[in-house]
Amino acid sequence: MSKTAFLYPGQGAQKAGMGRDFYENSPLARELYDEASDILGLDMKALCFEENDKLDLTEYTQAALVTTCLAMTRAAVEAGLKADITAGLSLGEYAAIAAAGGMKELDAVRLVRERGILMQNTVPAGEGAMCAVMAMEAEKIEQVIENIAGVSVANYNCPGQIVITGETAAVEAAAGALKSAGAKRTVMLNVSGPFHSPMLAAAGEKLLAKLGQVELSPLNIPYVTNVNAEEITDVGRIKELLAKQVSSPVRWMQSMEHLIDSGVDTFIEIGPGRTLAGFMKKINRDVKVLNISAWDDIKKAGI
Repeated sequence: MSKTAFLYPGQGAQKAGMGRDFYENSPLARELYDEASDILGLDMKALCFEENDKLDLTEYTQAALVTTCLAMTRAAVEAGLKADITAGLSLGEYAAIAAAGGMKELDAVRLVRERGILMQNTVPAGEGAMCAVMAMEAEKIEQVIENIAGVSVANYNCPGQIVITGETAAVEAAAGALKSAGAKRTVMLNVSGPFHSPMLAAAGEKLLAKLGQVELSPLNIPYVTNVNAEEITDVGRIKELLAKQVSSPVRWMQSMEHLIDSGVDTFIEIGPGRTLAGFMKKINRDVKVLNISAWDDIKKAGI
């Protein structure tokens, strides 16, 4: 039997203008943007729809992107789109949990605002870095960096694209070692911290306290967690996994492989851009991948 998964992108997918057409065409999407503005004390319309300097700052990016993804989801679901399971890359996991019914949308928005501030402020600027490694197998990358203190894998995105993270000097040294070991290319990323590294363990502990203030609901459908690429049906595991996720590798490639093995054959990326669709082309070309990033995409999806 055919199964469909909703997928949600992580930080880096944001762009000025995202969601504006949903705000203009969907009362449900408009309501979420307005409510998010109220609870955060931020002008979400200005943050998401207009060119500005805040959108790429972690403390603003996360709330803006999750609000946009969930507003798009409201419109898509209203039009008849339905998922059997969800998944989100890093930040996108909050949208995935909300879409699966485990968390109220506004709680997800509020939490990622706190998460963004914690992630941005835990490690002083310049002390942490991230680097994308191209065209090298994950196992080889792990072997090369295992003896370099202060660096670890941040993201298993897809075959041929792995991201490393950690102390700036260690990441730079690892990038050089990986090039020498045969990596086609290494690219230092323009990010504000060493995301998904042990350096952010303290942020995870503080986030767990914030999560303790949020009431969760039984999941309507499962979601797949970044931490171990497992299908989650027990709402009691969510808070611990989200706290751990901040300092753990994002196992996106393994998560997609799990979904495919479980019978998912249609993947719908909801949010700005087509990053996850690009990853899927390298993970498995045989599955169907759709995008909902603009209002007209709902019609293109055949809903």
